[in-house]
Amino acid sequence: MSRKTKTTRIDIYARITDRIVADLENGVRPWIKPWSACNMTGRVSRPLRHNGQAYTGLNVLLLWSESVAYGFNSATWMTLRQANELGAHVRKGESGASVVYASRFTKTESDLRGGEIERDIPFMKAYTVFNCDQIEGLPDHYYCAPDAIAEPLERIEHADRFFDNTGAVVRYGGNQAYYSPPTDHVQLPEPAQFRDMASFIAIRAHETLHWTSAAHRLNRDLSRYHKDRRERAFEEVLVELGAAMICADLGIVPELEPRPDHAAYIQSWAAILGSDKRAIFQAAAHAQRAVAYLHDLQPQAASEPEAA
Repeated sequence: MSRKTKTTRIDIYARITDRIVADLENGVRPWIKPWSACNMTGRVSRPLRHNGQAYTGLNVLLLWSESVAYGFNSATWMTLRQANELGAHVRKGESGASVVYASRFTKTESDLRGGEIERDIPFMKAYTVFNCDQIEGLPDHYYCAPDAIAEPLERIEHADRFFDNTGAVVRYGGNQAYYSPPTDHVQLPEPAQFRDMASFIAIRAHETLHWTSAAHRLNRDLSRYHKDRRERAFEEVLVELGAAMICADLGIVPELEPRPDHAAYIQSWAAILGSDKRAIFQAAAHAQRAVAYLHDLQPQAASEPEAA
């Protein structure tokens, strides 16, 4: 890897991490977004590409954060070239948002004996996209409202089925929500104890994301969760990201007011992300993997992989 390429990657890590840390230090969780998307009729969604495909991983967080910062209502984003190909143009003076693309390539090198070996080299690059609110002249369907969404009660029932399909054992009672590794179960208060069903689903999503950590599932080691503040902060930010994605996929508005413990969590998240420029990238990757795992447990799981 050249010095220029390495420096570019470091700059991407630092630039993105510094922005997220700044949000956290201001008490803002950048993955919690107001869900009033005018061209989605209020529909909850991950950020979408120009073709309607949802973004995944860290790009979800980046574009949600950008929407909050600039008050965008549209869920759809595209590059300048994509807008031009659709006969549209970005308004003069508008600034784009950075998203990242990560992949690998294989390089053949000579070893000490003169033979050839192949090295798998990861790389990352950033590119710029614009929100549809910044673009004029797009085809009507980018601005027109889609068909009406399902009634709230039906959407909640759908969410319950989603979590039931995972097979996670849930026990109800008490006033705490947590995942218990020794007994491999999710503990939740009775639904009636929540202020609304959307909040209940958000908490169930959070704890089910912890459930994916088990050794026979995704094997995230939580043995030091209660002993190591850094390990706990990393797992919690990972689960927060994943739960936000799941709620968006299910059309559920996550709880927008923080739980009592979130103030302490936010401070620890800012500290861990500020000291390690790669931590948020790693957390987002683990979160995306956990979200995909839960989707794969559904009876009719999609066979095609999502784009990064």
